[in-house]
Amino acid sequence: MMLTILFGLSLFVAFLLCFLLLMGRSSAQGALLEEVARGARGIGTASAAWRPTVSGDLVAKPFTAFRKAFASEPDPEIVHRLMLAGYRKPYHPDIFLGARLAVPAVLGLTVALVFSENTIIYFLLALVIGFFAPDFWLSHAINRRRERLRLSLPDGLDLLSICLEAGLGMDQGIVRVGQELQMSHKELSEELLLINFEQRAGVQRNAAWQSFAQRASFESARSFVAMLIQTDRFGTPIAKSLGAFSDALRTQRRQQVEERAAKTTIKLVLPLVFCIFPSMGIVVVGPAVIAVKDFLAHFLK
Repeated sequence: MMLTILFGLSLFVAFLLCFLLLMGRSSAQGALLEEVARGARGIGTASAAWRPTVSGDLVAKPFTAFRKAFASEPDPEIVHRLMLAGYRKPYHPDIFLGARLAVPAVLGLTVALVFSENTIIYFLLALVIGFFAPDFWLSHAINRRRERLRLSLPDGLDLLSICLEAGLGMDQGIVRVGQELQMSHKELSEELLLINFEQRAGVQRNAAWQSFAQRASFESARSFVAMLIQTDRFGTPIAKSLGAFSDALRTQRRQQVEERAAKTTIKLVLPLVFCIFPSMGIVVVGPAVIAVKDFLAHFLK
Protein backbone atom coordinates (compact mmCIF):
# COMPACT_ATOMS: atom_id res chain seq x y z
CA MET A 1 0.00 0.00 0.00
CA MET A 2 2.81 2.42 0.85
CA LEU A 3 4.51 1.65 -2.45
CA THR A 4 1.28 2.44 -4.31
CA ILE A 5 0.95 5.77 -2.50
CA LEU A 6 4.54 6.77 -3.28
CA PHE A 7 4.12 5.80 -6.91
CA GLY A 8 0.90 7.77 -7.18
CA LEU A 9 2.45 10.84 -5.54
CA SER A 10 5.40 10.76 -7.93
CA LEU A 11 3.09 10.55 -10.91
CA PHE A 12 1.00 13.38 -9.48
CA VAL A 13 4.09 15.58 -9.27
CA ALA A 14 4.94 14.70 -12.87
CA PHE A 15 1.43 15.56 -14.00
CA LEU A 16 1.60 18.88 -12.13
CA LEU A 17 4.82 19.76 -13.93
CA CYS A 18 3.17 18.86 -17.24
CA PHE A 19 0.29 21.18 -16.42
CA LEU A 20 2.66 24.03 -15.60
CA LEU A 21 4.50 23.42 -18.83
CA LEU A 22 1.41 23.50 -20.99
CA MET A 23 0.48 26.89 -19.53
CA GLY A 24 2.78 28.49 -21.97
CA ARG A 25 6.52 28.36 -22.41
CA SER A 26 7.17 29.06 -26.07
CA SER A 27 9.53 27.07 -28.24
CA ALA A 28 12.12 28.49 -30.64
CA GLN A 29 9.50 28.48 -33.41
CA GLY A 30 6.99 30.25 -31.19
CA ALA A 31 9.56 32.84 -30.17
CA LEU A 32 10.35 33.43 -33.84
CA LEU A 33 6.66 33.90 -34.57
CA GLU A 34 6.37 36.45 -31.76
CA GLU A 35 9.50 38.26 -32.94
CA VAL A 36 8.17 38.58 -36.49
CA ALA A 37 4.76 39.72 -35.22
CA ARG A 38 6.33 42.40 -33.00
CA GLY A 39 8.81 43.59 -35.61
CA ALA A 40 6.59 45.97 -37.51
CA ARG A 41 5.11 47.49 -34.37
CA GLY A 42 8.35 47.91 -32.44
CA ILE A 43 7.04 46.06 -29.39
CA GLY A 44 9.92 45.10 -27.15
CA THR A 45 10.51 41.81 -25.50
CA ALA A 46 10.06 43.37 -22.08
CA SER A 47 6.29 43.32 -22.57
CA ALA A 48 6.19 39.56 -23.10
CA ALA A 49 4.00 37.57 -20.76
CA TRP A 50 5.41 35.61 -17.86
CA ARG A 51 6.51 32.14 -18.74
CA PRO A 52 7.33 29.29 -16.41
CA THR A 53 11.00 28.48 -16.04
CA VAL A 54 10.48 24.72 -16.23
CA SER A 55 11.94 23.38 -19.46
CA GLY A 56 9.55 21.31 -21.52
CA ASP A 57 12.32 19.03 -22.73
CA LEU A 58 13.37 18.35 -19.14
CA VAL A 59 9.85 17.42 -18.08
CA ALA A 60 9.32 15.24 -21.13
CA LYS A 61 12.59 13.28 -20.75
CA PRO A 62 11.24 10.49 -18.49
CA PHE A 63 8.16 10.12 -20.68
CA THR A 64 10.35 10.10 -23.79
CA ALA A 65 12.51 7.34 -22.32
CA PHE A 66 9.39 5.35 -21.46
CA ARG A 67 8.01 5.81 -24.97
CA LYS A 68 11.30 4.83 -26.65
CA ALA A 69 11.18 1.51 -24.80
CA PHE A 70 8.17 0.63 -26.97
CA ALA A 71 8.41 2.82 -30.10
CA SER A 72 11.11 4.97 -31.65
CA GLU A 73 8.68 7.70 -32.75
CA PRO A 74 5.50 9.12 -31.21
CA ASP A 75 2.14 7.97 -32.45
CA PRO A 76 1.41 9.91 -35.69
CA GLU A 77 -2.27 10.16 -34.84
CA ILE A 78 -1.52 11.79 -31.47
CA VAL A 79 0.96 14.16 -33.13
CA HIS A 80 -1.67 15.15 -35.69
CA ARG A 81 -4.37 15.71 -33.07
CA LEU A 82 -2.02 17.81 -30.94
CA MET A 83 -1.14 19.85 -34.01
CA LEU A 84 -4.85 20.47 -34.65
CA ALA A 85 -5.14 21.70 -31.05
CA GLY A 86 -2.19 24.08 -31.50
CA TYR A 87 0.49 22.05 -29.67
CA ARG A 88 3.33 21.61 -32.15
CA LYS A 89 6.38 21.30 -29.91
CA PRO A 90 8.37 18.05 -30.29
CA TYR A 91 7.89 17.03 -26.67
CA HIS A 92 4.11 17.54 -26.53
CA PRO A 93 3.29 13.94 -27.63
CA ASP A 94 5.49 12.55 -24.85
CA ILE A 95 3.87 14.85 -22.29
CA PHE A 96 0.46 13.73 -23.51
CA LEU A 97 1.57 10.12 -23.05
CA GLY A 98 2.73 11.02 -19.54
CA ALA A 99 -0.68 12.55 -18.81
CA ARG A 100 -2.29 9.30 -19.87
CA LEU A 101 -0.19 7.56 -17.24
CA ALA A 102 -0.35 10.19 -14.50
CA VAL A 103 -4.08 10.97 -14.50
CA PRO A 104 -5.22 7.34 -13.95
CA ALA A 105 -2.61 6.94 -11.22
CA VAL A 106 -3.76 10.11 -9.43
CA LEU A 107 -7.43 9.20 -9.68
CA GLY A 108 -6.74 5.64 -8.59
CA LEU A 109 -4.75 6.87 -5.59
CA THR A 110 -7.54 9.27 -4.65
CA VAL A 111 -10.12 6.49 -4.83
CA ALA A 112 -7.92 4.20 -2.73
CA LEU A 113 -7.58 6.86 -0.02
CA VAL A 114 -11.18 8.14 -0.02
CA PHE A 115 -13.40 5.08 -0.49
CA SER A 116 -13.41 2.28 2.05
CA GLU A 117 -16.18 0.15 0.49
CA ASN A 118 -16.27 -1.26 -3.03
CA THR A 119 -12.77 0.09 -3.51
CA ILE A 120 -11.90 -2.25 -6.39
CA ILE A 121 -14.90 -1.18 -8.49
CA TYR A 122 -14.28 2.53 -7.95
CA PHE A 123 -10.55 2.01 -8.53
CA LEU A 124 -11.10 0.36 -11.93
CA LEU A 125 -13.66 3.02 -12.85
CA ALA A 126 -11.19 5.77 -11.92
CA LEU A 127 -8.48 4.14 -14.04
CA VAL A 128 -10.76 4.02 -17.08
CA ILE A 129 -11.91 7.62 -16.64
CA GLY A 130 -8.35 8.82 -16.02
CA PHE A 131 -7.06 7.07 -19.13
CA PHE A 132 -9.66 8.64 -21.43
CA ALA A 133 -9.72 12.08 -19.74
CA PRO A 134 -6.69 13.42 -21.73
CA ASP A 135 -8.37 12.32 -24.98
CA PHE A 136 -11.57 14.13 -24.03
CA TRP A 137 -9.57 17.24 -23.16
CA LEU A 138 -7.69 17.08 -26.45
CA SER A 139 -10.92 16.71 -28.45
CA HIS A 140 -12.34 19.72 -26.61
CA ALA A 141 -9.17 21.75 -27.32
CA ILE A 142 -9.34 20.83 -31.03
CA ASN A 143 -12.99 21.86 -31.33
CA ARG A 144 -12.40 25.09 -29.42
CA ARG A 145 -9.45 26.10 -31.61
CA ARG A 146 -11.33 25.14 -34.77
CA GLU A 147 -14.28 27.29 -33.73
CA ARG A 148 -12.01 30.26 -32.99
CA LEU A 149 -10.40 29.93 -36.41
CA ARG A 150 -13.79 29.71 -38.07
CA LEU A 151 -15.05 32.85 -36.33
CA SER A 152 -11.88 34.85 -37.02
CA LEU A 153 -11.52 33.91 -40.70
CA PRO A 154 -13.90 36.62 -42.09
CA ASP A 155 -12.04 39.39 -40.24
CA GLY A 156 -8.73 38.08 -41.52
CA LEU A 157 -10.01 37.94 -45.10
CA ASP A 158 -11.33 41.50 -44.93
CA LEU A 159 -7.99 42.76 -43.64
CA LEU A 160 -6.11 40.76 -46.27
CA SER A 161 -8.35 42.20 -48.99
CA ILE A 162 -7.59 45.73 -47.73
CA CYS A 163 -3.85 45.00 -47.78
CA LEU A 164 -4.02 43.70 -51.35
CA GLU A 165 -6.04 46.70 -52.52
CA ALA A 166 -3.48 48.99 -50.85
CA GLY A 167 -0.74 47.55 -53.06
CA LEU A 168 0.83 44.79 -50.98
CA GLY A 169 1.57 41.42 -52.48
CA MET A 170 -0.05 38.24 -51.29
CA ASP A 171 2.92 37.15 -49.18
CA GLN A 172 3.45 40.59 -47.65
CA GLY A 173 -0.28 40.86 -46.97
CA ILE A 174 -0.26 37.56 -45.11
CA VAL A 175 2.56 38.75 -42.87
CA ARG A 176 0.84 42.06 -42.23
CA VAL A 177 -2.48 40.42 -41.36
CA GLY A 178 -0.70 37.96 -39.08
CA GLN A 179 0.93 40.84 -37.25
CA GLU A 180 -2.28 42.83 -36.90
CA LEU A 181 -4.38 39.91 -35.67
CA GLN A 182 -1.95 38.73 -33.00
CA MET A 183 -3.96 40.24 -30.14
CA SER A 184 -7.54 39.79 -31.36
CA HIS A 185 -7.27 36.44 -33.22
CA LYS A 186 -4.16 34.67 -31.98
CA GLU A 187 -4.88 31.31 -33.62
CA LEU A 188 -5.39 32.78 -37.10
CA SER A 189 -2.32 34.97 -36.66
CA GLU A 190 -0.16 31.94 -35.88
CA GLU A 191 -1.50 30.05 -38.89
CA LEU A 192 -0.87 32.93 -41.30
CA LEU A 193 2.66 33.48 -40.02
CA LEU A 194 3.30 29.76 -40.27
CA ILE A 195 2.20 29.88 -43.92
CA ASN A 196 4.75 32.63 -44.51
CA PHE A 197 7.51 30.61 -42.81
CA GLU A 198 6.71 27.57 -44.93
CA GLN A 199 6.94 29.63 -48.10
CA ARG A 200 10.24 31.13 -46.99
CA ALA A 201 11.49 27.59 -46.36
CA GLY A 202 10.81 26.67 -49.99
CA VAL A 203 7.28 25.28 -49.88
CA GLN A 204 5.09 26.33 -52.80
CA ARG A 205 2.26 28.73 -52.05
CA ASN A 206 -0.52 26.30 -52.95
CA ALA A 207 1.04 23.57 -50.82
CA ALA A 208 1.40 25.94 -47.86
CA TRP A 209 -2.25 26.95 -48.11
CA GLN A 210 -3.35 23.33 -48.38
CA SER A 211 -1.38 22.59 -45.21
CA PHE A 212 -3.27 25.42 -43.52
CA ALA A 213 -6.58 23.85 -44.61
CA GLN A 214 -5.50 20.52 -43.14
CA ARG A 215 -4.49 22.11 -39.84
CA ALA A 216 -7.66 24.20 -39.61
CA SER A 217 -9.83 21.21 -40.58
CA PHE A 218 -13.17 22.94 -41.19
CA GLU A 219 -15.18 23.48 -44.34
CA SER A 220 -14.78 27.26 -44.64
CA ALA A 221 -10.97 26.99 -44.58
CA ARG A 222 -10.98 24.29 -47.25
CA SER A 223 -13.30 26.37 -49.44
CA PHE A 224 -11.08 29.42 -48.92
CA VAL A 225 -7.95 27.53 -49.96
CA ALA A 226 -9.73 26.09 -53.00
CA MET A 227 -10.81 29.61 -53.98
CA LEU A 228 -7.23 30.89 -53.63
CA ILE A 229 -5.85 28.09 -55.78
CA GLN A 230 -8.51 28.72 -58.42
CA THR A 231 -7.89 32.49 -58.53
CA ASP A 232 -4.14 31.90 -58.76
CA ARG A 233 -4.63 29.44 -61.61
CA PHE A 234 -7.05 31.52 -63.72
CA GLY A 235 -5.74 34.99 -62.85
CA THR A 236 -8.90 36.26 -61.15
CA PRO A 237 -8.45 39.40 -58.97
CA ILE A 238 -7.78 38.06 -55.50
CA ALA A 239 -8.96 41.14 -53.58
CA LYS A 240 -12.49 41.00 -55.01
CA SER A 241 -12.65 37.24 -54.49
CA LEU A 242 -11.61 37.64 -50.85
CA GLY A 243 -14.26 40.31 -50.25
CA ALA A 244 -17.00 38.19 -51.80
CA PHE A 245 -15.91 35.10 -49.89
CA SER A 246 -15.81 37.05 -46.61
CA ASP A 247 -19.35 38.31 -47.19
CA ALA A 248 -20.46 34.74 -47.92
CA LEU A 249 -18.90 33.52 -44.68
CA ARG A 250 -20.65 36.22 -42.66
CA THR A 251 -23.97 35.42 -44.34
CA GLN A 252 -23.46 31.75 -43.56
CA ARG A 253 -22.63 32.55 -39.93
CA ARG A 254 -25.73 34.75 -39.62
CA GLN A 255 -27.88 31.96 -41.05
CA GLN A 256 -26.41 29.50 -38.55
CA VAL A 257 -27.22 31.89 -35.70
CA GLU A 258 -30.78 32.28 -36.98
CA GLU A 259 -31.11 28.51 -37.23
CA ARG A 260 -29.95 28.09 -33.63
CA ALA A 261 -32.37 30.80 -32.52
CA ALA A 262 -35.23 29.00 -34.28
CA LYS A 263 -34.35 25.78 -32.44
CA THR A 264 -34.68 27.43 -29.04
CA THR A 265 -38.49 27.17 -29.23
CA ILE A 266 -38.29 23.38 -29.42
CA LYS A 267 -35.56 23.20 -26.77
CA LEU A 268 -37.66 25.24 -24.34
CA VAL A 269 -40.55 22.73 -24.40
CA LEU A 270 -39.02 20.35 -21.86
CA PRO A 271 -38.06 23.06 -19.31
CA LEU A 272 -41.52 24.60 -19.66
CA VAL A 273 -43.36 21.31 -19.20
CA PHE A 274 -41.29 19.83 -16.39
CA CYS A 275 -40.05 22.92 -14.50
CA ILE A 276 -42.10 26.07 -15.11
CA PHE A 277 -45.63 24.72 -15.58
CA PRO A 278 -45.63 22.61 -12.37
CA SER A 279 -44.43 25.56 -10.28
CA MET A 280 -47.01 27.87 -11.87
CA GLY A 281 -49.70 25.29 -11.25
CA ILE A 282 -48.75 25.03 -7.61
CA VAL A 283 -48.78 28.81 -7.17
CA VAL A 284 -52.04 29.40 -9.07
CA VAL A 285 -54.09 26.31 -8.26
CA GLY A 286 -52.62 25.52 -4.83
CA PRO A 287 -54.49 28.21 -2.84
CA ALA A 288 -57.79 27.27 -4.51
CA VAL A 289 -57.24 23.58 -3.67
CA ILE A 290 -56.50 24.45 -0.04
CA ALA A 291 -59.62 26.65 0.15
CA VAL A 292 -61.83 23.90 -1.32
CA LYS A 293 -60.32 21.39 1.09
CA ASP A 294 -61.03 23.62 4.08
CA PHE A 295 -64.59 24.27 2.85
CA LEU A 296 -65.30 20.57 2.40
CA ALA A 297 -63.78 19.73 5.75
CA HIS A 298 -66.01 22.37 7.42
CA PHE A 299 -69.08 21.29 5.44
CA LEU A 300 -68.69 17.59 6.24
CA LYS A 301 -68.55 18.34 9.94
